[in-house]
Amino acid sequence: MKDEIVYTISIYSENNVGLLNRISTIFLKRHINIESFSTSLSEIKNVFRFIIVVNANEEKVKKIVSQIDKQVDVIKAFYHTDKETIFQESALYKVKSSSLFKQRHIQNVIKKSNANIVTVSPKFFVIEKTGFRHETEQLYKDLEPYGLLQFVRSGRISVTKSKMGISDILNTFKGSNYKKK
Repeated sequence: MKDEIVYTISIYSENNVGLLNRISTIFLKRHINIESFSTSLSEIKNVFRFIIVVNANEEKVKKIVSQIDKQVDVIKAFYHTDKETIFQESALYKVKSSSLFKQRHIQNVIKKSNANIVTVSPKFFVIEKTGFRHETEQLYKDLEPYGLLQFVRSGRISVTKSKMGISDILNTFKGSNYKKK
């Protein structure tokens, strides 16, 4: 595809049923795969933030963000490149406990990767790693020979390097008694 790069799309919205389905339909119609998705409360009370990561060209991303902005429940949508954001992912790795006690060099793997052991039981232990995708994938490869029982990685979480101005936008709506339709 022409000039495809990684974009992080941030969507500020109300938390209403059906919004995720409408948003995913926008990507489906444009044949763009969602690489990563996460949602949480935002810095604004009662406002949620969706973080969606895609590989696309800027023209497609602009059109997608424009369509998302038109959704009733959406307050504002933005898009940014990796250079414009600070981002991380978290991963959990469940490994056989026998590896921790019988093969001591696994402790070096954990230490070298700046990961943390979050729980230990007689049958398994769980490691947590926060970092970039290539770092969580490397730890996966390093732990695989030790009896990796389960693995899960979060979607990207990110903040922008520059001000997004979402609070200003909300204050404008409140000041004019504007309700998005």
